[in-house]
Amino acid sequence: MSYRRLPSVGQVDVERVIAEVRAGRPAVLRDGAERLVVAAAEAFDETLVREFEFSAPGAARLVLSASRLRHLGLSRGEAGFVALPHIELARLRALAFGLDARVDAPVAPLTPLYEGALELMRLAQLLPAVVVLAASGAEALLPNLLSVSLPHLLGYRASRRATLRIVSRANVPLEGASACEFVVFRGGEGLRDQIAIVVGRPDCSQPVPVRLHSACLTGDLFGSLKCDCGDQLRHTVRVMAQEGVGVLLYLDQEGRGNGISTKIRAYDLQALGLDTFEADEALGYGHDQRDFAFAADMLQALGVTRVRLMTNNPVKIAALEEAGLEVVSAHRVLGRRNAHNRRYLAAKRDRAGHLLELDA
Repeated sequence: MSYRRLPSVGQVDVERVIAEVRAGRPAVLRDGAERLVVAAAEAFDETLVREFEFSAPGAARLVLSASRLRHLGLSRGEAGFVALPHIELARLRALAFGLDARVDAPVAPLTPLYEGALELMRLAQLLPAVVVLAASGAEALLPNLLSVSLPHLLGYRASRRATLRIVSRANVPLEGASACEFVVFRGGEGLRDQIAIVVGRPDCSQPVPVRLHSACLTGDLFGSLKCDCGDQLRHTVRVMAQEGVGVLLYLDQEGRGNGISTKIRAYDLQALGLDTFEADEALGYGHDQRDFAFAADMLQALGVTRVRLMTNNPVKIAALEEAGLEVVSAHRVLGRRNAHNRRYLAAKRDRAGHLLELDA
């Protein structure tokens, strides 16, 4: 009997701290002798404000991403922080995610621990805005908080990719594609499982039709008119069924990797006139947070090394090639246009270089 190696203490620490900050509780980042108390800005309510103010009055700082600072009117390419002499909820929320807010205090560059605090928010799929306290002034909080070292936090993505493995598989006939096998992978990215749908029995000595499809709850499941994701998903399965073979990777990367809660926040901003990328920028994100390297690992685990990629996104082509796969050809995957998704599709074409042709 073989035994899978237990996760390292550092990996366990990271996963526990991710769970803590997602639950709205503070945690501690360590780097040598330096320690930093961190909490997601979106988690702050009157109770958390009182805890931080009581523990270290006047010492809090708000760390913001470069995208968020640009939205706040600052012309800079790096993240930074502003002082919070008193944590006022209205000001905190305005600076962290208010649409019309502007920077109202000097912005200072980040230390490595502050950068780590932003990475923790990204791993937890929370808005990249975090309140921090130097632990030296917040001893009262420390005994009850979980902690993680900065090197373990920064190495977490690579460690998860290294643990990618198949955990279950079964035949699941689909409408119009009865010969399908669902293969579930664990590892690769965060704490989420990923799925490969293998249509037919691909001959891996030949180029295999492949699509990397990032999950879209609103489009894939509910038929949202705001995107073309559901159409792309179903079109891909139909084409693979007609050809008799293919591999569809269904990746848990909702909202270009930002998570479902951020995606819905962004939809709300789009209703106010922002395009899909402007909305993400206003919330502190870059154009795309997804990493497709582990998707290449999934394909290789299935024996696929040469692909005919079904995509409109040049980034996916480049990612597979960079990971060592041969992209023999690329094929467009088009969905229906409508009054609700036309601006979204135009933004993907014009701002992210997607290979789309839209009607006048």
